[in-house]
Amino acid sequence: MDTYSAGPFLERINIPSDLREKFKPEELKQVCDELRQYIIDVVSEKGGHFGASLGVVELTVALHYVFNTPYDNLVWDVGHQAYGHKILTGRRKNFHTNRKYKGISGFPKRSESEYDTFGVGHSSTSVSAALGMAVGTRLNNKDEKFNVAIIGDGAMTAGMAFEGLNHAGIEDSNMLVILNDNCMSIDPPVGALKEYLTDITTSHAYNKVKGQIWDLLGQISKFGPNAQSIVQKIENAIKSAILKQSNLFESLKFRYFGPVDGHDVEYLTKVLNDLKDIKGPKLLHVITRKGAGYEPAEIGSATKWHAPGLFDKETGVPILGSSDNIPKPPKFQDVFGKSIIQLAKADKRIVGVTPAMLTGSSLGMMMDVMPERTFDVGIAEQHAVTFSAGMAAEGLIPFCNIYSSFMQRAYDQVVHDVALQNLHVVFCLDRGGLVGADGPTHHGVFDIAYMRTLPNMVVAAPMDEPQLRHMMYTASMEHKGPFTIRYPRGAGSVVDWQVPFEKMDVGTGRKLKTGKYLAILSIGAIGTEAAKAVGDLEKKGINVAHYDMRFVKPLDEVMLHEVFSKFKSVVTVEDGCIQGGFGSAVVEWMADQGYSANVRRLGVPDRWIEHGTQAELYEECGYDAAAIEEAAQELYAKEASSSGSASASA
Repeated sequence: MDTYSAGPFLERINIPSDLREKFKPEELKQVCDELRQYIIDVVSEKGGHFGASLGVVELTVALHYVFNTPYDNLVWDVGHQAYGHKILTGRRKNFHTNRKYKGISGFPKRSESEYDTFGVGHSSTSVSAALGMAVGTRLNNKDEKFNVAIIGDGAMTAGMAFEGLNHAGIEDSNMLVILNDNCMSIDPPVGALKEYLTDITTSHAYNKVKGQIWDLLGQISKFGPNAQSIVQKIENAIKSAILKQSNLFESLKFRYFGPVDGHDVEYLTKVLNDLKDIKGPKLLHVITRKGAGYEPAEIGSATKWHAPGLFDKETGVPILGSSDNIPKPPKFQDVFGKSIIQLAKADKRIVGVTPAMLTGSSLGMMMDVMPERTFDVGIAEQHAVTFSAGMAAEGLIPFCNIYSSFMQRAYDQVVHDVALQNLHVVFCLDRGGLVGADGPTHHGVFDIAYMRTLPNMVVAAPMDEPQLRHMMYTASMEHKGPFTIRYPRGAGSVVDWQVPFEKMDVGTGRKLKTGKYLAILSIGAIGTEAAKAVGDLEKKGINVAHYDMRFVKPLDEVMLHEVFSKFKSVVTVEDGCIQGGFGSAVVEWMADQGYSANVRRLGVPDRWIEHGTQAELYEECGYDAAAIEEAAQELYAKEASSSGSASASA
């Protein structure tokens, strides 16, 4: 079992009540120092999200010190910044299992701890969730209970956050929104809100005058109880005069406080205690530094230190795996990034769109070369889809790149704004399938099922890197309606992938191997596992056919007629949900055509799959090479037994 030593103060904290009962405010700085070091010690050796958690160490300690958790609700947006929270809430000794198979989750999770008041993973949900809790608190007559949402500057750009703020202002519920302004988005925040926050944060005139106002308040308080409200009105007037955009939060009927130093833990506890006495919706603007307290993260790339992998904690230098010189296949995302540049150079109609995932999707490559045709719309998946639809209506060909699990947020826009109007938008769904350590909030397992139900939609999945290139080319040239291409997280299987573009016939597959006894039909990159299984079966004398179907919609009907005319046993393999997925599409077609066969569908079962490596999860779900081989052997044995019985009876 891995053990990590905690400092003398942190060692005494098993749950937040220990923090509140055992330490004085002036001792909290040492608690913070020890907590930060513990995060560095573990994450440097075990991996995980990093910079965001270091940036909120002081805020985390202050929140648990001031509020009566778990009775009071803390809602962490996304959860990348919640490592300190997990360590302080009874999970320190298990923290080394973070994001590991069968270990604790990398995100707050209600089933894991009573201190995790709301499950998160996708951005910008905290305000709405905390407001719902605040209303529940009011209706349950628990007015003494506090509800706090902690949201970052990147997450605040999403429309859902503003929907929550807009509603909260009229509910007059007892809630506090803490805006953690750290410029720690994976990619830089975009839009007017970024300019507004920068305006507030950097206005020396406003901050100087504000300090003078509150000093004055202390001097004139003797004149009566209305002094505070009078000075507040004066302050608001000065804000409006000095900052042209300063009324954003006030216009939503929030009391705005800040900005304050997010690394002064004693001052934070004082401010938070003061805010407890102020009723109604409040917003505290906290300024933090990315990777605070760890110099390589503070001065380094925000993208790199978001989730840096393993590194030497003394130097910050990454710890790399084997450094052999053998060429390796690229990541699918990089194939996309390089291929779209080639396509866009040849076709001026092609544009790229992504919701705050320039780096993750590799669309940043296109941004570097042709920024006027590349659009990062911020954390706004719904807008990304309808924005793409608008460009398509003007004759452009948008490649809208969204992680599969994030596309779930924009499904209505795909239905109503793209598919219904048969607009030429190419959806590139990165991270399709099981993604690994991020777990169920990020697994992209539903896209095949939800996309194939839509009229006008083409759904394709490449087995390897050249196939991805060909699908992108085909989507831009041959099809004039909505087109979905989904591909997995990580590297592919082909080293020499930069082949010339080739047009595909939409709805056609590839026969990779002829066979005698049964057929394996695969879709997407998981077909490489099927190919391994086919090779192993061959060594055992079991001759199996393998078809890479490439398209889920439309299916290759010519190929399916061949399969079901020849084989009585069929295995379907997909890195996605079994219900409604590729295997279901094949079985539906079989039934409609009047065929009968033993079909074994392999894919993600009807339950939530936790975190682990992709290989571990493929094995758990029963569609790695070994499981595919086992399923084929069982069908082969069953068919052989059935044939033997028929011969005997004859």
